[in-house]
Amino acid sequence: MTHTSTERRAAIIHGYGATPDDHWFGWLAGQLEAEGIPTAVPALPDTQAPDPDRWRHAAGAVVGTPDAGSVVVAHSLGCLTVLRHLRSLTGPWHLGTLVLVAGFVDRLPVLPELDAYIDGAPDVTELGKHVDRLTVIRSDDDPLVPAGHTDRLAGLLGTSAQVVPGAGHFLASDGVTSLDAARAAVLA
Repeated sequence: MTHTSTERRAAIIHGYGATPDDHWFGWLAGQLEAEGIPTAVPALPDTQAPDPDRWRHAAGAVVGTPDAGSVVVAHSLGCLTVLRHLRSLTGPWHLGTLVLVAGFVDRLPVLPELDAYIDGAPDVTELGKHVDRLTVIRSDDDPLVPAGHTDRLAGLLGTSAQVVPGAGHFLASDGVTSLDAARAAVLA
């Protein structure tokens, strides 16, 4: 008999050009740890020149095959990375909580250097059925990911996006060093 763990644990997956110490990632990890949820924030390789397979493998090493106790929070290109990992899973799986911040599956007009990474984005239409609690968060003034991109991703996943006013791309340079919306989505 195989035992499936349901103890809550979290992974926070960063995006393009970021590190685990950037933006709100460390703050959220600290908040979740304080609630008794062990949290990993892995460093994805070559953040300025991301490779889809290497990033999926690195994120997958932390996320693994999720279960009801699994919490995954991802930002920007990290969202696409997590979705690729989930889509690659074979056999039954179920994810307790998924929070996607400024996510997308379409090319970004202001970042054409990411086209090769984005091309071949997985079909995510069935993924929402594997997730107990799914939250998609966007800002109303994101200069990198158009609102319509995140709204489309939310729709494909069977939900609608929650809007955080004035948060830009949820970067420290946008003044975002904590993200209560993500914390609330995990702890709800």
